[in-house]
Amino acid sequence: MAKRTVGRRRADTKPNRGRRLEIPRGHGHGHGHGHGSEVIDTSVVDSDAVVARRVRIVVAGVLIPLIAAAVIAMIVLWPGGDLKIAAAEQTGASGTVVSLKACPETPADCDEATVKLRSAPGSDKGLEVPVEVPKGKNAAVEIKAGDRIILGVQKGAAIADRYQYVDHDRSIPLIWLAVIFAIAVIALSRWRGVAALGALGITALTLTQFILPAILKGSNPLLVAVVGGSVIMVIALYLTHGINAQSSVALAGTIASLGLTAFLGWGFVKLSAFSGLASDGASAVKAYVPGLDLTGLLVAGIVIGSLGVLDDVTVTQASAVWELSAANPAASRASLIGAGLRIGRAHVASVVNTLVLAYAGAALPILMVFAIGGVSTGYLLSTEIVAVEVVRGLVGSLGIIAAVPLTTALAAMAVADRSRDLVGVPESVAGAGESAVSG
Repeated sequence: MAKRTVGRRRADTKPNRGRRLEIPRGHGHGHGHGHGSEVIDTSVVDSDAVVARRVRIVVAGVLIPLIAAAVIAMIVLWPGGDLKIAAAEQTGASGTVVSLKACPETPADCDEATVKLRSAPGSDKGLEVPVEVPKGKNAAVEIKAGDRIILGVQKGAAIADRYQYVDHDRSIPLIWLAVIFAIAVIALSRWRGVAALGALGITALTLTQFILPAILKGSNPLLVAVVGGSVIMVIALYLTHGINAQSSVALAGTIASLGLTAFLGWGFVKLSAFSGLASDGASAVKAYVPGLDLTGLLVAGIVIGSLGVLDDVTVTQASAVWELSAANPAASRASLIGAGLRIGRAHVASVVNTLVLAYAGAALPILMVFAIGGVSTGYLLSTEIVAVEVVRGLVGSLGIIAAVPLTTALAAMAVADRSRDLVGVPESVAGAGESAVSG
């Protein structure tokens, strides 16, 4: 009786499907169940002809049109010209406190500091100028000789009255923190960490050069946030994780979840009748830009705030399904989805809690004010300043929850039930299969 090929599907009859892909293996040092475990390189999943064809369909049918639309929309919405508003324009300076002496009129409440200017407009740099600084109960942070401070500048005033104390200069500790962060990222992730830092820089540029200016120019804030967020995710995912099938699936899940987050945010902001004025700085911005859509700005903030967490969830889910498929190339779509969702549930439970706590932490001072007043929970939740944070947290969490099944399903459709003759299997398994056929 003639032998028949085990596991071959109808699609395998195509000429380019006849080659056999070997799974790279190594002797890992991890402790698994048994001493004969082998390390499987999941890059073989990307090399599978079945996966390549399926992902090309997703990329051609979904991602390329979406990316093209986002790029075209960014070009159309790109802000041009100067965005500065004369009434809001400020000039800053910084310096170091050389000496302090009590103010003659109110010695208990202020000091007269002599400040050497490190940066200042015009030719003032290097001068020592008098600046009144708060003292005692009026000072949030005590000011001492040697402290670095930032100053406001009143143009045209005499040198004795030109500079006013604004705050402590915190640039040095921030620089140190950024350096430690960069070293930690690179030490753990090496070249991928360098790519992640590059993606972070591109994110900052997109926020400062496109999203903020476009909103100030009068473009729809929600549209700008979705377009900018999509472009950020395309660059961040492909730069950090490479242009491959797994990244493409994660990107598709991210963009779909981002769209759902934007829709839910818009709907619940409208249903909740938010004015947008409860957000920090909203009233000041509205005063300078009267035509600004504050409710749209609120939804844009929800969308942008959820981007990083969505990226985390979708990449994790795609990676998990890829790993499962590499371990069992014949796994069905249903089994991959089931296993992926079990992984996703644990991830979502912790991420959702983190997101809600982050928003609660931002609103903590306001919550304390209400706690002192002894107001009821229902009254507290109905106030805009608290309800906004509730909507932020829950809408962002719904986007995360949706990202898990969406990305898991997309990944499972791409890698499920791959033909065994396209993937090398352990020799013990292959030998057992050949013996069974011969018998």
